[in-house]
Amino acid sequence: MAIFFRHMTENTLVIIGGDAAGMSAASKVRRSQPERKIIVFEKSAYTSYSACGIPYFISETVKSIDELVVRSPETFREKYNIDVRTMHLVLEVDTQNKKIKVLDKERNEEFWQPYDQLLIATGGKSYCPDIPGKDAENAFGVSTLKSGINIEKFIEDKKPQSAVIIGGGYIGLEMAEALLIRGLKVSIINRGKQLMNTLDPDMGEMVSEAMRKLGVTVYCEEELKAFDLNNNTINAVITNRQSIPADMVVFGMGSAPNTDFLKGSGIEFGVRNAIKVNSQMQTNIKDIWAAGDCAESLHLISHKHTYIALGTIANKTGVVAGGSISGENPHFPGVVGTAVCKICSYEVARTGLLEKDLKELGIEYVKGTIKSRTRAHYYPKSKDITVKLLAEKNSGRLLGGQIIGEEGAAKRIDVLAMALTHNLTLQNIIDLDLSYAPPFSPVWDPVQTAARKLINDV
Repeated sequence: MAIFFRHMTENTLVIIGGDAAGMSAASKVRRSQPERKIIVFEKSAYTSYSACGIPYFISETVKSIDELVVRSPETFREKYNIDVRTMHLVLEVDTQNKKIKVLDKERNEEFWQPYDQLLIATGGKSYCPDIPGKDAENAFGVSTLKSGINIEKFIEDKKPQSAVIIGGGYIGLEMAEALLIRGLKVSIINRGKQLMNTLDPDMGEMVSEAMRKLGVTVYCEEELKAFDLNNNTINAVITNRQSIPADMVVFGMGSAPNTDFLKGSGIEFGVRNAIKVNSQMQTNIKDIWAAGDCAESLHLISHKHTYIALGTIANKTGVVAGGSISGENPHFPGVVGTAVCKICSYEVARTGLLEKDLKELGIEYVKGTIKSRTRAHYYPKSKDITVKLLAEKNSGRLLGGQIIGEEGAAKRIDVLAMALTHNLTLQNIIDLDLSYAPPFSPVWDPVQTAARKLINDV
């Protein structure tokens, strides 16, 4: 294979990764510096797409994969003068000589591309243990548009009757919903005692029970050990307890930073091999930034660095990185760990710290859980909602919140996320002038009802 060396144009910004963080940064730099040379290398055929929408494409709620694409490579090239090169995989970063090795996948040619400034925005990758069969033709991760297209094509062509999802986190549950809608018999294998390890055990158990009510077979405290393979096709998933037949397998075990290609580059890693960055998304190497699902974040409550892969964070950190690259002085303050998930009629939300986090940090806390309704009890279609709050003993400062319910439940987590971001107390939450009308809420919103109950224990 021939390796070429491409001549550098002065003051070239090179971006590795053409999705949320990378293209947000590129767009920000272009607005600030209209004449700047910007090159983006993207390993897939798509740019600026919503990976979060993949389960809804598979369920056919979203009819076309094109609906998940915000801006095409052609749009970036023609309208924004950003040199986007799809189907280009970056293999190596030479920080000493300020160049990257790139594979043009269509021509099967490698070349070195120099840079003046570099942004790494390579995102995350679906996690799976390194065992035979993980690349079988009926085994799928869910992290790129291509993976969504592959799953949809497999369902259409092969007409699978059963699916085993490995992992009970957000992706696992959203894929369970999608496959249920498509008529498959769905099983979930989960290593923990309950689904959603981002919730406290009592709330996670509620999610497990909700999934069972929907017809999903849930196997908790079971771990993937092997696959029963035949001609690169998985016939069954073998756990530490049993063998579960499967026509298709989906990996819902979360994501890991896509940073393996950076080993030996001198770029410093942090939590789970995510790239260490400061509040301006700068790495430890001059002229190199990182943003999105490949970088770590500061947690505003624990004051420790963490790894959270979400589109919201990717877009925000991309804009900050673009501003910093442009010579501005932006800062990304950090996260509080807010996330929501929908599984058929059920909604799940969380923000802040869990009980186990508070115990590890040695923070004395109180907790309280209430059950309420999403609307006035007399208004049609009012649904159940459960709210759990964690607060600091004595001060009453909010430390975390979790919500499980049906329609109208999950987005209430945003009130708690705002409270955490600004160090509000339970009393502050009670005093908030939240909106009220019977179609939207009881007179006391459930998050305020939970705060009223818990404040008595502070």
